[in-house]
Amino acid sequence: MRSQVYEWDASRTNVSGTEMTTTQFGSAISIFVGGFGNNITKPAETTATQFCVIEDIAVTPSAFTQNAAVLQVANLTYRGLPTANAIGTSTGIAGPRAYVQIRINTTDYFLDPDNVGNDGVAGSASPYPRSVNFQPCFNLYPDVYVLPGQTWDVRVTAYQSDNYAAGDLAAGNLQCFVKYTLYDGPDALIANKLLEMGISVNPGNVDWYKRTLIQSQGM
Repeated sequence: MRSQVYEWDASRTNVSGTEMTTTQFGSAISIFVGGFGNNITKPAETTATQFCVIEDIAVTPSAFTQNAAVLQVANLTYRGLPTANAIGTSTGIAGPRAYVQIRINTTDYFLDPDNVGNDGVAGSASPYPRSVNFQPCFNLYPDVYVLPGQTWDVRVTAYQSDNYAAGDLAAGNLQCFVKYTLYDGPDALIANKLLEMGISVNPGNVDWYKRTLIQSQGM
């Protein structure tokens, strides 16, 4: 088993050299294979001998502030977040109004009360990066389990485009973060067994199950 992290930045150039523009705002974009920012070559998936536990997700936060037209200030920032690139263009929101969603196969994880999929967790609830200005108030609990043979994805949706220059996203203006633990081989079998037993899958419980097996064999 190994813990892994993935950071996505919309400003980074992907393999095809395509840059994300404001025209993509309002659309859910895969941080793995969405075609914008840094990408990998194929969707995230588990093999028949793997078990994945998604433990944390976060995205660039947003905050309310004054309208640039009122302040008559261009390139205004609030707590390090850009609000406008020209006087009168800001809607009073600092940051990209971004949300992060987990998708397993074709099913979104976060749903509205009527079971309709939504954009996911707001960056204000689970910010990245975390700082004295933006602290998390959301905890991904219980963890999200990706069973053997499933494809999974993390998708970002952003709406605020007034604070970005046309055709360009500055570094750090839209980022996403995901932390997960991948269990492979015998550890994946143990993870499936813990799931059947109704026990949380984490490194500590996997080690506990191993010790239990060794002790039982010894007896």
